[in-house]
Amino acid sequence: MTKMSPLHAAQVFFAQQTAPASAPSPLIQFLPLVLLMAAMYFLMIAPQRKKQKAHEKMLAALTTGDEVVTTGGIYGTITNVKDDRFVVRIADNTKIEIGKGFIHAVVSKTDGEKK
Repeated sequence: MTKMSPLHAAQVFFAQQTAPASAPSPLIQFLPLVLLMAAMYFLMIAPQRKKQKAHEKMLAALTTGDEVVTTGGIYGTITNVKDDRFVVRIADNTKIEIGKGFIHAVVSKTDGEKK
């Protein structure tokens, strides 16, 4: 019988160990992050963009005589449309100019159509 040196015994011991599992590919490691970003886009960003486009379309369709409500809650009737703002009559002999982005919704159109 031959004697083994402690160093040789350690080499034999480690040679019998199983090889460690290989690390997952970088693509698989980033897959949860990519899925999270995609979910965030479809749940938050896309609906907000759709709402913004609908608001811009509504603003472009406003004409003189339409009754609107501002983001501040003031109801009035559009008397004049300018490039970047509306002139709105809010009471008898009281007109104010409001930026186009501050119109919240249309209460009624001039042709009687309700929105």
